[in-house]
Amino acid sequence: MPASTTGSPLPTLPVLPSDTASEQADRPAPARALSAVLREPLVHFLALGALLFAIDAQLSPGRNPTHIVIDASVDETARDTFRAARQREPNAEELAALRQRWLENEVLYREGLAMQLDKGDAAIRDRVIFKSLSVIDARLTRPAYAEATLRAWFEDNRGRYDEPARFDFLEAVLAGERSEADIRALVERLNGDPRGETGASLRRFKARPASNIEQSYGAPFAEALAAATPGRWLAVAGTGGWRAVRLEALTPPRPADFETLKNVVLADWTDATMARLRSEEVARLAHKYTISVEADAP
Repeated sequence: MPASTTGSPLPTLPVLPSDTASEQADRPAPARALSAVLREPLVHFLALGALLFAIDAQLSPGRNPTHIVIDASVDETARDTFRAARQREPNAEELAALRQRWLENEVLYREGLAMQLDKGDAAIRDRVIFKSLSVIDARLTRPAYAEATLRAWFEDNRGRYDEPARFDFLEAVLAGERSEADIRALVERLNGDPRGETGASLRRFKARPASNIEQSYGAPFAEALAAATPGRWLAVAGTGGWRAVRLEALTPPRPADFETLKNVVLADWTDATMARLRSEEVARLAHKYTISVEADAP
């Protein structure tokens, strides 16, 4: 917020005199002592700190510690961070999740300040948030559970534990631009005389899970590969264009065994449960604040 041009003037930092040796000798002892104190760097630092505190108080006289404003700068920072990590723009759901994370952190930060957890620290936001979260964690206890609870959670999260289908396959890669016609012609040559000259280089993939193939090449490509006849080349459209691929082997998915993974499931359930309880506690604390979203924040 820009500073107002009206109101009481901002305090100024006093000019500290520099005395000559003869002038100091002519002064009484108390005056010489005061002059020495005024030349101390610590005094300069304290005076500057008082000045900055006064300026901050005048520039934001109505700041309300229980009013949290989610403005456009929050979303812009979230977008910049997401773009740097993922090399793409966040969608609406991802942006909403990033905004929620910022809000939770802001609540934790203000709670930490209210408990004076920043004392002795340089008021570093992340450390204050961490300290505030540590206080919350110390108050939380893992709820009692039964094996039925763990089994139900295991079934709901089988995707974490089941062994996915895995693919061994080859890709013949042509240099430069490649059209659908180029790839289909290459596939025909490879299926007709695989020992002949094709002008293509060969890439080999081992034990690639279906989810990884979908992420790299798209779902239609993964589906075509799963339906392919092992040992035969085919032209498949995927992310980045058409590709010549040959399925070598398919390892079918294998369901996980609860008894074998019981300790792992317990650890994962505990982490998820404590994270939920932590978020609920932060949400409870957030009710102390007035939260508003400015009009220019989508």
